[in-house]
Amino acid sequence: MITYTHPDVFASGISEGWADPITDPTEIDWAPRQMAAAIPFRLVNGRPYNPYAPTGIRFGRNELGHWGEQLAADAIVTANTDRNRHVVMIERADGHGWAVPGGYVDAGEDPEAAAVRELVEETCLDLSNASRRVFPARYVPDPRASDEAWMVTVPVRFDLGVMRYTELPAVLGADDARRAAWVRATSYADLAAQLKRLYGGQIFRAHQAMLRDMLG
Repeated sequence: MITYTHPDVFASGISEGWADPITDPTEIDWAPRQMAAAIPFRLVNGRPYNPYAPTGIRFGRNELGHWGEQLAADAIVTANTDRNRHVVMIERADGHGWAVPGGYVDAGEDPEAAAVRELVEETCLDLSNASRRVFPARYVPDPRASDEAWMVTVPVRFDLGVMRYTELPAVLGADDARRAAWVRATSYADLAAQLKRLYGGQIFRAHQAMLRDMLG
């Protein structure tokens, strides 16, 4: 059985506040976290257990900061130009590929508000006044996860309707996004092909199933 926690979790994770300072998960009061969890999970010998395990990392947090469930929110922004649909994608700065804009939901923050905030932070695109649809929380197979630390996200869909390609609102990579772009996505396969052709990139593993479902 593999035990692993990335050194950054103990260093920058704790100092910057994105990681639990407690190194032994049996010392955590799990009742409040289990009650607040978007997807129920159980404990094994006082340690959180990923409801979708195994991940390959049995003990430790791998690259994630929090023990147990970490809630995120993702913004899926689409628009149709003539016969082609396009979606906003960002290239992650951590090298895990291209993803939809999103990130951690702060304590006490509404996931819908978090999706709007993360979209602004990562693409400079403000859709706070745009109509949107919030989907149920779903588990995502994040490559940074372990059997004791995992990601659950709330997808928020923004459909800007039909417009000319030249009218698509500008996006600019910021925060922890190397760059942002509107990418053609008539289907999931088309999106993957376009990212490979234009940028030599691939879709972030955690978002593949979600984008398949959203793009059809």
